[in-house]
Amino acid sequence: MRRAIVTAALDVISAEGPSALSLRDLARRAGVSHAAPAHHFKDRTGLLTAIAAEGYGLLAATLAEAVDLKDAGVRYVRFAREHPAHFQVMFTPELLRANDLELTTARALAGERLRDAVSAVPSEGRGTDARLAGVAAWSLAHGFATLLLSHNLDGPVGDQDPEEVFRLLSGLLFQGGS
Repeated sequence: MRRAIVTAALDVISAEGPSALSLRDLARRAGVSHAAPAHHFKDRTGLLTAIAAEGYGLLAATLAEAVDLKDAGVRYVRFAREHPAHFQVMFTPELLRANDLELTTARALAGERLRDAVSAVPSEGRGTDARLAGVAAWSLAHGFATLLLSHNLDGPVGDQDPEEVFRLLSGLLFQGGS
């Protein structure tokens, strides 16, 4: 039942954004009692927090499979394209319960996976401050994914594979990141 509610919520977010979520409407869509969403998530914020935590977990798993920093960025962009509702909710902190243990744990794991990918790049390819290199890598991947999802790159990217375009862009930033 919990999964059915989350799936219905992701469908609504993909189509109409998180502001369109109503627990009563989700219960109807999921074919469950009107009290079921509140039983599982307490309230709308609890549901959105669970979606964000799930998203960070999926992102961490995706980043864990990366062979290098460039691949991590490509996987980040792919994650955003394949999970746009998760992506949107994950990065809208005012929708979330910031101190939720599941959320903070999943977010920390995803951040650790990105830091691992950055740390694997030799310092001559990323500079001496790995933390700032991580901010640069995350900014590039997140910015590209956000612009892509909001259709702001439709003209520049056109019919090119967005992942290949990202590979080219990341090569411009991190020369030693393969």
